[in-house]
Amino acid sequence: MDIESVSGTTSLFSMHRFEAPFVPQLERAYNLACWIVREDQDAQDIVQEAYVRALKGFSGFCGGNPRAWLLTIVRNTAYTWTKKKRLQQEKMDPFDGEIHDATVEVAPSEESLESRRQLLEGALHRLPAEFREVLVLFELENWSYKAIAAALGVPLGTVMSRLSRARRRLQQELARREDGQIGGDC
Repeated sequence: MDIESVSGTTSLFSMHRFEAPFVPQLERAYNLACWIVREDQDAQDIVQEAYVRALKGFSGFCGGNPRAWLLTIVRNTAYTWTKKKRLQQEKMDPFDGEIHDATVEVAPSEESLESRRQLLEGALHRLPAEFREVLVLFELENWSYKAIAAALGVPLGTVMSRLSRARRRLQQELARREDGQIGGDC
């Protein structure tokens, strides 16, 4: 698919107007997609689709916050993709936990930086998507409550509540992991 067929224009000026604010957001878009869907290849596909959607809808962009506008598109694309994938998986055989569960023993070198990063990442992956996204946007992307509320289309109080509950659940996940209550990682 070439860029002209997506945008419907051959104007280099139009392409530059799109690329200037949105190409620098590529890594943030990927990070958000990756945190929502948890898979590298899926996140890449979502970001590509989101950028195509953004390019198609660029004429409707009023020049506000390009990061918030784009990441809202990424978020919506990711949830649409997740919903489609879930419907496909429902048609498959159900998951049998007894067959697939594997117990992972924690190595004594758990205090290493890499081990801590993996524990945190695993705990984040086990959180529901609505908690994971507010944590990622606030803690990792340094968004304000107001920007998150606007991007997610929810009231400011909802963002604050979700962030509080997300932190509490993350602490519980990490505590369970330390107590050996969790089997394998995602």
